[in-house]
Amino acid sequence: MCKPVLMAAFAASLVSAVGGGDPLPVTAVPAEAATLGEKLENLGLLYRNENDPVLQELWFLGRYHGQYHLAEGSNGRDEDWENRRFRIGGQARLFRNLTLHAQMVSGREMDPIYNGFTELWAGWRFNEAVTLTVGQQKHRFTHDRNVSSRYLNYFERGMLTNMFGLDYTPAVTLSGKAGEWSYYTGVFSNATTSDKWSAFTELDSGWSFLASATLDLGQAFGADAAHLNVGYVRSDANGNATNLNWFDNGVAAALILTEGPFSLVAEATAGLGSVAGANDFGINLQPTWFITDKLQLATRYQIAVSDEDHGLSAQRRYERPAGMSTGDLYQAVYAGLNYHVAAHRIKLMTGLEYATLGGEDCWTASVMLRVFWGPDSKGPFPMARMLKGSF
Repeated sequence: MCKPVLMAAFAASLVSAVGGGDPLPVTAVPAEAATLGEKLENLGLLYRNENDPVLQELWFLGRYHGQYHLAEGSNGRDEDWENRRFRIGGQARLFRNLTLHAQMVSGREMDPIYNGFTELWAGWRFNEAVTLTVGQQKHRFTHDRNVSSRYLNYFERGMLTNMFGLDYTPAVTLSGKAGEWSYYTGVFSNATTSDKWSAFTELDSGWSFLASATLDLGQAFGADAAHLNVGYVRSDANGNATNLNWFDNGVAAALILTEGPFSLVAEATAGLGSVAGANDFGINLQPTWFITDKLQLATRYQIAVSDEDHGLSAQRRYERPAGMSTGDLYQAVYAGLNYHVAAHRIKLMTGLEYATLGGEDCWTASVMLRVFWGPDSKGPFPMARMLKGSF
């Protein structure tokens, strides 16, 4: 699909979302009362008709994340503007239960514009308890990783999460919900490439198994919402593996709480049997607070320890270019302000993080733009979406 066609599709969805042209049959909000976030709630929706026996929904989807960063470390300095993510694609729901999803990704600094598919999958929903998905998809190990980059409150995921080397790879997964429990499990290839035929047919990189379960705790702990997520990943990577090739095993547990304008994620993660011969353990605390309907304070504290002197590795982005390398104790404190122009669909972010590892330290400042269009995530975590009524 050429660029003019893509831009025309985006323009059409934008006009429809903000009230121009023929309205799509979507959730009605009085025009005079709707916020920009509500007007753009269906940005990217090209067609919806639940009475159509063949095609119920068609979306044009994508995201753009751009950011400036300045990392000042004890052994170096790194400063740049980065086109962090650019993806475009489509999603269709057919025959009530079949979802087709394709999303291309650009190369580093958008060169080349097309660099293969980050997601390319088909999912069949048998019922609420069982959905089978086959194709290139995301490893969903840890709450930190499971939250889509569209909804992240920070410029990067946690250090220990990123050490696992989780990415999008060919997989067969099952997911669903039964009562207060939801689950996600599957078998993944340990390699991915822009050549999709090779990614799906030359599975000589080893494999990984993932299992995750989430319990809805209702209003436990006096919160508006409470969830407990636990996960396990087993990786049998070999020399050809390009992801999930650092730890043999991983275990994680997260408590996710929301109360009015406040939220808290408390997650513990263990990576066992690393390439460096280490076992690593970490805690990631993420308290956030909406100061106003649009302005959010996002804070985070990370601590990780290893039983080997060089078992932990600094963040590949920002920290390593600024001179941080390895060690056995990592700590980082982050504080930032996020301005939600239109909920998560358009937001401006600023953040400052101080990190230490192996006797080295690094300050990282960043200013970010986040934009996405397409369907909202249907994940089990309310933290991944705005609380209803926030905007």
